[in-house]
Amino acid sequence: MRIFSTSRMLHRNPAIRILLACLALSACASLPDIRYLESSLHPNATPTISTPRGTIPEKKAESLLAKRLRNSKTDIKKIAALEEAATGSPLIAGNKVTLLFDGPQTMSAMMAAISVAKDNINLETYIFDQDELGLRFADLLMAKQRAGVQVNIIYDSVGTLGTPSEFFEKMRAAGIALTEFNPVNPLKATGQWRVNNRDHRKILVVDGRIGFAGGVNIAKDYARSSLFRSQSRNNAELGWRDTHIRIEGPAVASLQLLFLNTWASQRMDDLPDRNYFPPLSPAGDKLLRVIASNPGGDYQIYKAYALAMQEAKTSIHITNAYFAPDVQILEALTQAARRGVDVKVIFPSVSDTGLVFYCGRSFYSELLDAGVKIYELQASVLHAKTAVIDHALSTVGSANIDIRSFLHNSEVNIVVIGDEFGETMESAFREDLKNSDEVTKQAWDRRPLLERIKEAAARSLEYWL
Repeated sequence: MRIFSTSRMLHRNPAIRILLACLALSACASLPDIRYLESSLHPNATPTISTPRGTIPEKKAESLLAKRLRNSKTDIKKIAALEEAATGSPLIAGNKVTLLFDGPQTMSAMMAAISVAKDNINLETYIFDQDELGLRFADLLMAKQRAGVQVNIIYDSVGTLGTPSEFFEKMRAAGIALTEFNPVNPLKATGQWRVNNRDHRKILVVDGRIGFAGGVNIAKDYARSSLFRSQSRNNAELGWRDTHIRIEGPAVASLQLLFLNTWASQRMDDLPDRNYFPPLSPAGDKLLRVIASNPGGDYQIYKAYALAMQEAKTSIHITNAYFAPDVQILEALTQAARRGVDVKVIFPSVSDTGLVFYCGRSFYSELLDAGVKIYELQASVLHAKTAVIDHALSTVGSANIDIRSFLHNSEVNIVVIGDEFGETMESAFREDLKNSDEVTKQAWDRRPLLERIKEAAARSLEYWL
């Protein structure tokens, strides 16, 4: 979900119209030049791998990477080292990672973790609706607060424009600490009013030991299962197709730190004193990197995506809901296809936003001409933001491949290194392909003139989408 995709908010709340006018008047920023990113970096020979006891020595790090990459034909070690140099984030060892494929699975896992919380719950979300699902989620959080667990919530002001303030006041009255990220109302702003900068992250951390991140918001769109591995073919019963990730182990501390830093950026008062950083022992064997970006930062997620595409040797498989890339990311994808990399992308066939839908389609001709294979997911509304590169470098997160995510939003992506998790991601990608229709160049060239006009109009607004 995004600013321009929220047509229901536009109808329910006139404040969004004021927001759009403000956006039209705000100054344009730009993304950095990443065409020669590799040559400008100075990576270590082996990427840094951290543990609760410190950094693993280089030889042990090489051995650990070799175990995780037994079947890889690509120098993922090189990509991982470049990614570290570009983002400043080390790999973290000893994690258990569970892939969650749709709303019900994600909500069930999050609510199960919340139910057993003993000390603190930190939730950061873009959308928190007052609907059946949102009310159930809020009731559980309030029950835990009354039971003595400290609950802290960050919610985005634009993402919750359609949510009544009374919904949050009820939680506040129960003792939950809440903060509204970058309020639309300038009178509520604690610092410089930058209404175009949004918190698009979806983070949940329970007791500092279990973490969640990905694309799933708290809204009724996620109350029903998607077509993914579903026996049902009744479109009326299908929910949105999204992907989330559950983490146990040392990497949870990185998600907790992100939440605390965002809270500190929005509030002058400290969070209630709790045990936010308990000792974390290894919980599994997964190597991962937590990559966060925010407006005015160093464009970490943008650089990580660009490097992975530029360095890919065998395959780039992307599932993305809102595709409105800048010229450099488009170039990285098309150049990869032209050098023989198997580039496949899954986009939505239906969308909650017409503008972004047609903007994404405006790039189809360039992608198809370069040899990129395009598929459109049928029935379910696609909202996932995932990719797997060379079967061994996987990413799940909140960032879309668009200018807004890279430039104006606070986002978080989890990058997992390894063949085993890569195969899990590839299996999910193949499943989505079964439920998708390929867009061929011949068919695309025959599309009606009206469709081309819509694409051109949407493309002209790319920066704001």
